[in-house]
Amino acid sequence: MDPKDVSGAYRFCQDLADRHYENFPVASRLLPRRLRKHVAALYAFARIADDFSDETEYEGVRRERLEEWRRQLAETGEKPPEHPVFLALSATLKELDLPKQPFDDLLSAFLQDTEKKRYETFAEVLDYCRRSANPVGRIVLMIHGYRDEELFRYSDAICTALQLANFWQDVSVDLKKDRVYIPEEDFKAYGYFEADLRMGVCNERFKALMKFELARTRSLFDQGKPLPGRLRWPLSLEIRLTWLGGMQILKLIHKLDFDTLRTRPALTKRDWIPLVARALVGA
Repeated sequence: MDPKDVSGAYRFCQDLADRHYENFPVASRLLPRRLRKHVAALYAFARIADDFSDETEYEGVRRERLEEWRRQLAETGEKPPEHPVFLALSATLKELDLPKQPFDDLLSAFLQDTEKKRYETFAEVLDYCRRSANPVGRIVLMIHGYRDEELFRYSDAICTALQLANFWQDVSVDLKKDRVYIPEEDFKAYGYFEADLRMGVCNERFKALMKFELARTRSLFDQGKPLPGRLRWPLSLEIRLTWLGGMQILKLIHKLDFDTLRTRPALTKRDWIPLVARALVGA
């Protein structure tokens, strides 16, 4: 890697973002050209860390790789970068005067996934979301020039809601990874147990539990709803569409009668068409 080839480093990040575009709507071509490279650098940083945390090829070395990624973040701007992502990220941090802390928060969540598989309380789950999801929203806002604490709070609500929606959507997927994000206190409150979950029991207790989780997730989406109206276009459109997509996942879970043990609800191209139309008119 040429430590002076910043443009090449940004191309590396953009290529990675383009290959996984469907998972990162804010990297769309609607973004002002001058900001695309910065969003791509954020995406590449998080994408690679997520791979360390989840991909089978890193089994047995996950924590080591994440700690190494964290070291390189800490040294960004202080020592010559060792990876194209950190060459690009260093330029972005400097140009936009971004703090490192939100990036480090993301890594702390990925590291937590390597050792913590169960959550006793909803407060613990929220703390995880504070580090796994909320930093992305805050960084995107800062990339676009927003530093307002009220906007950050709206963004936090949306990002946490999106993370929770993903948990309820992926109950069976996460279970295969021996991860359970439904809090133990909620299992107890509804008389449903992890053993039931492992046997795929979708009874009235499970449905009531999921209905409860969806209700408080929807409440968080509602708390963040004002955010798009406070932003300039096209970011306002992107965030509105992201909000609508998250709410639609909750509707799909409800349509399945809350049975995400047998079926993983997912948005199809057909689902996105009316959502895009609603986002465009601000409905």
